[in-house]
Amino acid sequence: MIRAIIIDDEPLAAGVVQEFLAELPEFEVVAMCQDGFQGLKAIQEWKPDLIFLDVQMPKITGFEMLELVDNPPAVIFTTAYDEYAVKAFDARAIDYLMKPFSKSRFQQAVDRFLKNRTSEAVQEEGDGLDNLAEKNHRLVVRVKNEIKIIPTSEVRFFEAQDDYVEIHTPEGKFLKKMTMKSLEQALEEGKFARTHRSFLVNIDQITKIEPYERDSYLLMLKSGEKIPVSKSGYSRLRLVLGL
Repeated sequence: MIRAIIIDDEPLAAGVVQEFLAELPEFEVVAMCQDGFQGLKAIQEWKPDLIFLDVQMPKITGFEMLELVDNPPAVIFTTAYDEYAVKAFDARAIDYLMKPFSKSRFQQAVDRFLKNRTSEAVQEEGDGLDNLAEKNHRLVVRVKNEIKIIPTSEVRFFEAQDDYVEIHTPEGKFLKKMTMKSLEQALEEGKFARTHRSFLVNIDQITKIEPYERDSYLLMLKSGEKIPVSKSGYSRLRLVLGL
């Protein structure tokens, strides 16, 4: 039996998916959720093979929810907004269904999932999820058993820590599993500068730039923290600051 979870804040849309799946005997709907928090809990509890996921939902978006899943199942997005299609396929989605969709279009998406499942091509852990941080001025992280939403404006700087990024804020430090490259691409342009291979700094936090060693500098932040600036980082910093 293939376990499926439907995550959608629109009852009518969720009901359509449930109705279509009811006609497919190999599928079992183990949970129906109305927001990303419920969806995350259900995924952890049921470990489904497939989820039908809306994008725009209360509290956190479908993309933000996926960021918090350690071993994401196969995903078929169901949404009324076509502007998320590219991001959905970047996340290795099986398919992207535009509401309202027909039974034949739904079946096409399910057939694609079954084909991928048979060929063992369902996405592997973490594939494509590094670039899901939306340019919506916030990041979502898991802190023990809770979920925390951090406005990027409150971030002092980001620091690379192996496969994670450490987020430095006035409240403390938080870890998020993603690469510095994907984070840099996701952040609002002109708000952060990559000063060093391991550091990405909020330019609003900078108070002074000091020479340090040959071809390198130090950034002084409002918090008193000092951030290294490499030769190439200094060039990027000058560009962002308009110097």
